[in-house]
Amino acid sequence: MYLTYYNGQWTEGNTPLFGAMDHSVWLGSSVFDGARALQGHLPDLRPHLQRVIASSEQLGMTCPLSVDQMEALVREGVAKFPHDAELYIRPLVFASEGFLIPVPDKAAFALTLFDAPLPPFTGFSACLSNLQRPQPTMAPTDAKASALYANTSRALREAKARGYDNAILLDIEGKVAEFASSNLFLVTADGAVVTPALNGTFLAGITRARVIALLAGVGVTVDERSVTPEELESAREIFSTGNYGKVTPCVRYGGLGEPRALPAGPVARQARELYLAFTETT
Repeated sequence: MYLTYYNGQWTEGNTPLFGAMDHSVWLGSSVFDGARALQGHLPDLRPHLQRVIASSEQLGMTCPLSVDQMEALVREGVAKFPHDAELYIRPLVFASEGFLIPVPDKAAFALTLFDAPLPPFTGFSACLSNLQRPQPTMAPTDAKASALYANTSRALREAKARGYDNAILLDIEGKVAEFASSNLFLVTADGAVVTPALNGTFLAGITRARVIALLAGVGVTVDERSVTPEELESAREIFSTGNYGKVTPCVRYGGLGEPRALPAGPVARQARELYLAFTETT
């Protein structure tokens, strides 16, 4: 089920939004975010909505709704689904007017909610991609911009062709950035929990930050630092954090050497359990 709020009303199905001359269609000026409703709970909803506004500004648009207005619409929409539904919440801001530069106050807003069960803790496979994340001087990497996902899609297509579910991308300096569609954590050979330091080539994930804080709360320190692809070869665990799957283990990795199996390990499991317990408080 798809449910979309646009132009003051809720509609079901794939609601039409764009015109052929809209700036967002032919020049890519749109941003979105993803949040979750899990059996009525809305973990970190407001940070996601705040990021919609920040992303809009980075692309030269003014989000037409405030955080409070968006939150009220989200809650109204969630109430239209069964109480135990697991939903993806996707606010979208897109430019309608402008030639090369979008007209800031001519941006439109749409909010779509749809059924998206939380993936089980069975894991996924990933390979080291031949592609890279762009630098901040190359693309609007400080925004959750729709235009950035052409590179994500390309990396995922490459991974699928090689028999993997996801890809791990490096930055321009050859250091690990993130998975194609989520942030990356690893447990090193000596047991340290590490995630690549924020360097502007990938978004500071909201779930990433929440997991770091939750692990710190039980005495597990996450080291945010530069990570080399060689470290993935000897990692005890590799796992992802992101809005769609929250915490999900990588159970098969194809990198610099031969592909190898990985466990759905204790750190990833603890992070997942902590996150789901946190969700119950929201």
